[in-house]
Amino acid sequence: MFRFHTQFLTLLFVLTASAAAAHTGEGINTGFASGFWHPILGWDHVVAMVAVGLWGAFLGQPAIWMLPVVFPLVMAFGGALGIIGAPLPAVETGIALSGVVLGLLIAFAVRAPIWVAAVIVGAFAIFHGHAHGTELPQQFNAYGYAIGFVVGTGLLHLAGIAFGFLTRMEIGRAAVRGTGGLIALVGAAFLFGFA
Repeated sequence: MFRFHTQFLTLLFVLTASAAAAHTGEGINTGFASGFWHPILGWDHVVAMVAVGLWGAFLGQPAIWMLPVVFPLVMAFGGALGIIGAPLPAVETGIALSGVVLGLLIAFAVRAPIWVAAVIVGAFAIFHGHAHGTELPQQFNAYGYAIGFVVGTGLLHLAGIAFGFLTRMEIGRAAVRGTGGLIALVGAAFLFGFA
């Protein structure tokens, strides 16, 4: 039992230490790996991208696959804008708001038409992509980095979709809506500078 706790604590410390370097590319030695870990190690990105999958699962077909496709496509466009240095105001605010808004949409079980949902998700994807693009470490290939952050984002969407399947049960719907509320709180913490 002691060995399990020691291993768990070691893993926790390693993940925590890595998260501190999530936005710098430190300690990651390839463009793909840096891009892949960027969304996964930044909680501001994680909550929004999991929320996209959750909301898609909550809305059902065709949103369950459409939203997780729209987000990375538009995010790649935002990433290209960031890489070429095109200005985009209030990027960090947009990222934080994505957690707040998407979390609230889930918490309040909002059933938006698919085109409205796609516009909301796409608008927030531009901010996430721009942040990824501007934080591209100079020594890495932009294409590898972009593929990495799209793959990392896709995995976070899949995690949200998987958790969203709980909506098939009454208690699962409550858990998903509660998670939406938690996502909104995390987004608010970033928005108001508490995180």
